Amino acid sequence: MVQTEHELPIHQHRRRLLEGMAHAVAAKGYRDTTIADVVREAAVSRRTFYEHFDTKSDCLIALYEAASHNGLKVLRGAIDPNHEWQAQLESALSAYLASMAENPKLLRTLFIEILGMGFEGLAVRRRVNEAFADFVLTVANRGRSAGDEGEALSAEMAMAIVGGINELVLQYIEEDRVPRLQELVRPASQLVRAVTQQR
Repeated sequence: MVQTEHELPIHQHRRRLLEGMAHAVAAKGYRDTTIADVVREAAVSRRTFYEHFDTKSDCLIALYEAASHNGLKVLRGAIDPNHEWQAQLESALSAYLASMAENPKLLRTLFIEILGMGFEGLAVRRRVNEAFADFVLTVANRGRSAGDEGEALSAEMAMAIVGGINELVLQYIEEDRVPRLQELVRPASQLVRAVTQQR
């Protein structure tokens, strides 16, 4: 039995609105998506939308954060400390890129539209990049053996890795090559190895 809007807990309304935004954007693109589209996809009222978000852009930002959180979850799930560091790296990158390739239109929206949302969009992008950089920093430094020469990876260089991989993905989005994102596993892993000085 399907629950009506009034029977759902508040947090379920928000989840459905984010899913509604994702479906609407995947079908029409962000520019052509309206709040009416979002609430129709979510099967909630316009009033419910405004109880959670002030604007369509607020909902997109929340979707961007949720999608990024899921990306981090995919990365964490693909890391197996029982395997050699290089295998962990390639497994994580492969899983992450595969998850992004599942919805090219949504991926394009999240990577492109967030850049056009001014300071607020840039701020959320920065927060997300910092979360990914923290993940890279933790995994890379944990993967170092006691006899490794050189310094541990710095926060700045971890951010450089995230930025570099983002630019590779963005290039594939711009060139309509999202279904081929797996091709980036090799150059992305080469970048990580070069920066972390792990061969």
